[in-house]
Amino acid sequence: MDLKELRNDIDNIDDQITKLFVRRMEDAAQIASWKKEHETAVTDTSREREIINKQTGNVPPALAGYTKVLYQTLFDVSRSYQHSKNHALSALCAQMDRVIETTPKERPERAVVACQGVEGAYSQHAADKMFKYPSILYFSGFEEVFKAVDSGLCRYGVLPVENSTAGSVNEVYDLMRKYRFYITHSLKLFIGHALLAPDGACLKDIKEVYSHPQALAQCSEFIAKNQWKVHACKNTAEAAKLVAESGRKDIAAIGSKDNAELYDLNVLSTAVQNTQNNYTRFICISKDLEIYPGANKTSIMLTLAHRPGSLYHTISRFAALDLNLTKLESRPIAGSNFEFMFYFDVEASVYSPALRTLITELEAESQLFTYLGSYTED
Repeated sequence: MDLKELRNDIDNIDDQITKLFVRRMEDAAQIASWKKEHETAVTDTSREREIINKQTGNVPPALAGYTKVLYQTLFDVSRSYQHSKNHALSALCAQMDRVIETTPKERPERAVVACQGVEGAYSQHAADKMFKYPSILYFSGFEEVFKAVDSGLCRYGVLPVENSTAGSVNEVYDLMRKYRFYITHSLKLFIGHALLAPDGACLKDIKEVYSHPQALAQCSEFIAKNQWKVHACKNTAEAAKLVAESGRKDIAAIGSKDNAELYDLNVLSTAVQNTQNNYTRFICISKDLEIYPGANKTSIMLTLAHRPGSLYHTISRFAALDLNLTKLESRPIAGSNFEFMFYFDVEASVYSPALRTLITELEAESQLFTYLGSYTED
């Protein structure tokens, strides 16, 4: 057979597969109705294992692995279809609907906001962009920001979660798991670092630099070129304040140019970050769920069964529902035996039926599922 004949043969086979697939899904939907009526779980792992063992035995050994993947995918889309056709949305989805109805149509312009660091920190710049008239309270660490929101001292907290150069701020992700707060808004902020030093200091005199670990990582090439010793601080603004108060001429801080004026420092060099496409993503957290109009991004976290293919099967749900997964982050669970918590960001309207189906499925079948909020990102 030539190429054209082979392709025609595949086209005919595909037509048959599609017809059989439709029949299989229709039967699966009827089975789901029966299971709902008899209060039986959608997933039947023993039945799935039986089918895989049978079908992999019906093909040449070289195709057994591919056949297993094919049927696992069929099971995934079948379960998703059964949920969408025959199962009511979860209590969480009902809660989301109530919150959408009761949340004001616009985010507040005024609020008491908790930020980590001191005046001039990048978190402060993010808060100023998120709120028109923020009353900012500063705290020494990320967890102190969470505690301020938890106690009611502040309505919101603004925190960095990831940088385009240095990656995720793992401590914040761990604290989101611990406190179970919600994300109400997200912002990508351009980060342009400068080298700041006291009056009279010259670039050739600098021996040591101070900054936040993320900023140091974002400027690693500039630091390595000058062979400086580095010192980590809790915040870039705190580093600038420390350098300003040190009285030394051989140290400098890496941070925002705004800190030069704020702490009476000179700018020795600008744009010292590794890349000019350097952005940090900040989130606004709250203790209570708030969902504002236009929310098109949703964050969730969950744990999965510790067995081969569990992550693959979860990701396949996004594909089956045509949902765009924009972030996947894993963090080890302290005290566990190689267990991980997974964080997902999905790009979809909060009103999307597919998103509701996804949440219902994951909530029902994950070992631990936490909804972190639906929000817009600027």
